[in-house]
Amino acid sequence: MRSRGDAERVRAVLRQLDPDEPLTAREIRDLLADRGVELDSAHRVATELGRLADRGHVDVIRDRPYRYCLDDPA
Repeated sequence: MRSRGDAERVRAVLRQLDPDEPLTAREIRDLLADRGVELDSAHRVATELGRLADRGHVDVIRDRPYRYCLDDPA
């Protein structure tokens, strides 16, 4: 079951890290885990990133694999 606020926790970690380049969902999942935010799979991370993209907070680079970058660092 989806925990409320997962998308915002992902966004908060990305804001803190402010990566210089787009990252894959797997890379983001690993960074989240290093900071104590556990999501069970890269697919789950991609789902949360998709929610953020729908709200205009994340840009999705539709390559293989998809890559994501934070659109609004603030």
